[in-house]
Amino acid sequence: MDIQVSLAGQGDLAARIYRQLRDAIVDGRLVAGERLPPTRELALRLAVSRNTVAAAYDRLTAEGFLVGRVGAGTFVAAAPLAPAQVRRQAPAGREVAPRPLWRAAPAATARPSPPPAYDFAVGVPDGRLFPLDTWRRLVAQQLRAATVRDGGYGDPAGHPGLRAATARYVGVARSVRASADDVLVTSGAQQALDLIGRVLISPGDRVAVEDPGYPPARLLFRSLGATVVGVPVDAEGLVVDRIPPGVRLVYATPSHQFPLGTPMSLARRTALLAWAERHGAVVVEDDYDSEFRFSDRPLEPLQSLDRDGRVVYVGSFSKTMLPMLRLGFLVAPASLQPALLAAKRLTDWHGDPTTQGAMAQFMEEGLLARHIRRATREYAVRHEEIAARLDRDFADWLVRVPSAAGLHLAARLAPGATVDTARVLAAARARGVAADDLDRYRLDADLAGVVLGFGRIDRDRIGPGLDRLAAAFRTTAAG
Repeated sequence: MDIQVSLAGQGDLAARIYRQLRDAIVDGRLVAGERLPPTRELALRLAVSRNTVAAAYDRLTAEGFLVGRVGAGTFVAAAPLAPAQVRRQAPAGREVAPRPLWRAAPAATARPSPPPAYDFAVGVPDGRLFPLDTWRRLVAQQLRAATVRDGGYGDPAGHPGLRAATARYVGVARSVRASADDVLVTSGAQQALDLIGRVLISPGDRVAVEDPGYPPARLLFRSLGATVVGVPVDAEGLVVDRIPPGVRLVYATPSHQFPLGTPMSLARRTALLAWAERHGAVVVEDDYDSEFRFSDRPLEPLQSLDRDGRVVYVGSFSKTMLPMLRLGFLVAPASLQPALLAAKRLTDWHGDPTTQGAMAQFMEEGLLARHIRRATREYAVRHEEIAARLDRDFADWLVRVPSAAGLHLAARLAPGATVDTARVLAAARARGVAADDLDRYRLDADLAGVVLGFGRIDRDRIGPGLDRLAAAFRTTAAG
């Protein structure tokens, strides 16, 4: 490894080199067993005499920081001090601050380690269902010598094979009207929303979101300077008549409302499109996990009903495959495509061509459809068990929201129930159960309940996990 050594500071040159190397060893930048450059090489790089570097090495060796091996070189020894006594970090920057919005924004949180025994996390697929061996084969095919040798910057719109495969897939599976040229590949749905916001939203514009709804979307729109307003959701989906005046963009999840799970009725879909036409607004349709359906035929997406070019359709492979792949896409009206492509190029130029190429091949070989069928069968069993248990064992506290798709179920607090769901879920966490409070998804709505994901939890842990959750409800209600 190249070592950056600064010759600035007090003392002779050998002392400065000594301090730089000693500090790097003490704070962990240079670790035991790491080989240092030969004295001649480092001297040449620093434009000093070889004897100067040798003097610094000799002092470090005498103090036990370095060890010489005949014929092999000079290596970092096991540090004689306790590891990392000096914590190396960036300057505090007290006079440099982000905008107030970013000081209040929630930081990303890592998954607890060890994970909870009964993990009803929302929006996470089962990694054990991922076809790892097949995926490894497809990635290896993409990493051919010729591909790597010629690997310059790619098309900001994404891998052409993936764009074509995605257009075919959403056209067949979801009736989306799109060609390969209409598809823009993104690093997940969140980047798609960011690009749309950059192109359409000016500071102060009003953006309407479902309430309850998807927090990362509304936080993203706020970060772009939008004034975000909530629109209530009922059994038919977003209440179009409650969209306030002056709204420039509406974000909705019509196929499987997040987090409640209800689909938007055809009447509401028609009304939303008519509203967008009257007000010159854009509707962002997030079709985030409509692939997993356990009953009922899915309604047509807004995009397929749109005749005026008002809908931007957003999809993701995070739920069907794995979130770590960071693969999503959007389909936009032709009038927006040049601007969206320019925004993609300016923000990250292009995504990972290896992953995108592997995904294209995965789809072209019919493996995505096969994977979804297999995963849907497994998720349907989990969905059915949780639904039955909610109806049977939680009726005193919760009313399940009907849902026939996705990777989670929501349940509202039952009429007359006075239990505090935050206290319940805290008591459940003490029993090893992780679930979401419905309240965390609201903007202004009066909402209480729980959200139970079933993508991550083992099938045989669902029953014991719900037993513990029920016990938390009983003890909290009694207290």
